[in-house]
Order: sequence, then structure tokens, then C-alpha cells
Amino acid sequence: MGFLLRWLAAFVLVAATFNPTRWNYLRWARENANAQLPIAVLLGLLLFVAYIIYLRATLRSIGGFGILLVTAVVAALLWVLWDWGWLSLDDPDLSLWIGILAVSLVLGIGMSWSFVRRALSGQYDVDDADEE
Repeated sequence: MGFLLRWLAAFVLVAATFNPTRWNYLRWARENANAQLPIAVLLGLLLFVAYIIYLRATLRSIGGFGILLVTAVVAALLWVLWDWGWLSLDDPDLSLWIGILAVSLVLGIGMSWSFVRRALSGQYDVDDADEE
């Protein structure tokens, strides 16, 4: 349940930033920046902070190579689904949603990896004590 919640939060973060519907931050900010600039800046900063939290946790837990590996596994899975005819990439909106799903999976796995590692190995991941 923990992974599902962390992935869902990542999905909401990425989808709230941009998606093919009109309900996303980038479109809203572009259309309303003149009338509501302070709110647009505040929401943009909140999204930025959320991305920093997710990206920092992902980089610390799985690193750059792990990000590439998870991305490659997701891409291979999509390739298999496409090859079997279960997935069509003709619709650009669907392709964008698949990209949002893929990015959120990478972030969700990165945010959850320390918990998975602890469950498998019994070892905790800790921050460097001398880092300030």
C-alpha cells in the first residue's frame, strides 16, 4: 500500500504539471498569469519543491543508473504490449498519458526503493552524517 500511495502522489504531481487535458498547471498558468501572477508563482514553486523532493529521493535511492534501468524496463514492457497488439500508439493523447505514467513509475519506484531494500536486505539507507 505504501508504494501505491507514493506512486499515486508522483502520478498526480506529473499529471497536475502537464497532461493532454485543459486541467493542468502549465496551461492554467499560461492562460491566467496576467490576472493571477502571485498564485501562479506560488503554485509553480510548490510543484518545484515537490519535484525536488521526489528527484532527490530517487537519485539518492536508485541513482542515475537505476533511473535508466527502470526507464528501460518500462520501455521494454511498453514495447512488448505494443508488439502483442495490446497497445496502440496512434493517439498522441494516449502516448502522452503513457509518458506521464512512465515518469511517475520511475519517481514512485525511486521514492519507495529504500523501503524495498530494507525489506529485502534488512539494512537501512541513511543520509551521510557529514553532509550539511
